[in-house]
Amino acid sequence: MLDQIDAVLFDLDGTMVDSMGVWVEIDEEYVRNYHLTVPENFHENMEGKSYTETAEYFLEVFPELPKTVEDLKREWYEMSFYKYTHEIPLKEGLREFLIELKKRDIHTGIATSNDRKLVEAALEALEIDNYIDIICTGCEVKKGKPAPDVYLNAAAKLKADPSRCLVFEDVPMGILAGKNAGMKVCAVDDWFSRPQDTKKRNLADYYIRDYFEILNHTFEVL
Repeated sequence: MLDQIDAVLFDLDGTMVDSMGVWVEIDEEYVRNYHLTVPENFHENMEGKSYTETAEYFLEVFPELPKTVEDLKREWYEMSFYKYTHEIPLKEGLREFLIELKKRDIHTGIATSNDRKLVEAALEALEIDNYIDIICTGCEVKKGKPAPDVYLNAAAKLKADPSRCLVFEDVPMGILAGKNAGMKVCAVDDWFSRPQDTKKRNLADYYIRDYFEILNHTFEVL
């Protein structure tokens, strides 16, 4: 999997950390606090959107909310900070995989839809910040996933040819973003996106249940 790869790029939520449950809890709490009615396919329609795009989507769906985009982003950050710095665990085998990448001198980056400050705080709390070379967010490019923008931006910052980049993603929109950027993509198992496994496998080049499968060469080639 790592042959002829100069850079490995990770999504964060559901890919590096088991954090998708945090956002389900936050959404449920937010909806309950403001007595909102959630439409069909609510979470599915948010998939891949940047932090800013998600806030914009909320205001489109719930125009009765007396909030601005910045209000929502600030409230979500406050609601999630403790969980990201004290509760969310790393995916199994990720730390060992990052150590292996460091040994091989393969550059690493994060291309996420999440908030930069939250990502930085989580990486520091999990003690893996020294293994990540750069962070790019969907708010820093024109379009969120499935557009390739955030992955192309990460590759450019690492001065890596997209064709020599390997992406790790847990949802179809993220996998498409990597593929649209001309990169190889490994789908990562996550409980939240498990109902989409068939679609993930059809889109990706590889599939893993945990990062140990890369180290012991038991990953799936699709």
